[in-house]
Amino acid sequence: MERGDASSTNADWMSQLPEELWATPLWDLAIPGSHDSMSYCLDTHSPVLGSESFMLQFLDRLAPCIVRPCVYRWATTQAWCIPDQLDAGIRFFDLRIAHKNIKNTQDLLKTHNTDDTLYFAHAIYTLQTVKEALSTMAVWLEQHQKEVVILSCSHFYLLTDSEHQALVCYITKLFKDKLCPPQETPYLSQCWALGQQVIISYDDETILHQHKELWPKIPYWYADSADPKEVISYLEEQKAQGRAEDTAVVVCNPCLTMRKLTMKSFSLLLDWVEKQTPGPNQTAVNIICGDFVGLNHFASVVIGLNKKLLKTESHR
Repeated sequence: MERGDASSTNADWMSQLPEELWATPLWDLAIPGSHDSMSYCLDTHSPVLGSESFMLQFLDRLAPCIVRPCVYRWATTQAWCIPDQLDAGIRFFDLRIAHKNIKNTQDLLKTHNTDDTLYFAHAIYTLQTVKEALSTMAVWLEQHQKEVVILSCSHFYLLTDSEHQALVCYITKLFKDKLCPPQETPYLSQCWALGQQVIISYDDETILHQHKELWPKIPYWYADSADPKEVISYLEEQKAQGRAEDTAVVVCNPCLTMRKLTMKSFSLLLDWVEKQTPGPNQTAVNIICGDFVGLNHFASVVIGLNKKLLKTESHR
C-alpha cells in the first residue's frame, strides 16, 4: 500500500462545485469511483476463495507459495488506502464482502474479535476487516461534512443471514443520520441541509426488502478485456442502449487489473473519459470507476466533467 500525495487533493470537491449544481441529482453528476476499492490491502497468506475457478483453487492447495503472490499481483487494483482515495476525490467505493473463517492464532490476533469475520475480497481476502474500513470512512466524513459517498456492497461470499443482519445493523449504528434513504432524490443542497453523507447500495434482495435505509444494486458496466480499444467499444455500446431514468450507473474499466497494464492503457482510456458528458440524458455518464486511481489524475478529470453541466444550464 502506498501513501497518497496530499498536494493533489480533491478532498472537498463536492462542496466546491458551483452553486448552480447544488440542486442537481447525484445521478446526474460525474462522480469518480474506485474498482475493487479495498484491494490495496490483500493478504498474501490468504487462501484463494472458493468462488474462484476449480483450477486456481487446486493450484493454490498444491503450491500456495507460488500461486498466492501471483494472484495478489493480478488481483491488486488499488494502491492507496481509503482516506487517501477520499482525499483524491473518490466518492464511489466498490466493496466486495466475504465471510472468513477465523481458524488460527495469527488471524485472531489481527481481528482482536472472534466475531469479526467479515473481510473484503478479490480472489483472496484483505487484511482489513469490513468494520475497520467503514469506521475509517466515518472518521473522514466527520472531517468533511459536505462530501457524500456511495458505498456499493456486493459480491457477498458465504455470508449467513445473521451476518447480513449484523452488517446492516453496524452500518446503521455507525452512520446514523448520515444515511440517505432511497425514498428521497439525493442532491447536494438537500444532503447538506439534512446532514446526509452516505448512500448504501446493497446487492442482496432479501436483505434489501427488510431495510428501508438501503439502496438497490447499482448497474455496473464491466468490460472484461485487456485491450483499451475493446473496453471503449463495449462502453460505447452500453451507452447507446441507455440507462434507466433516475438511476446511478457505474462505468468500470476492469482491464486495469495490474499496475503495469493500467499505466500502459490509461492515456487512451482517459481520453475517452474526457469526452463524456454527465446529466439527465440516457447516454450520459454518472459514476466512472478506475483502478490505481491515485497514481494519475483520473479523479480530477471525472470531476471536471461537471463543468459541462454549467454550459448546458446556460443554454436553457
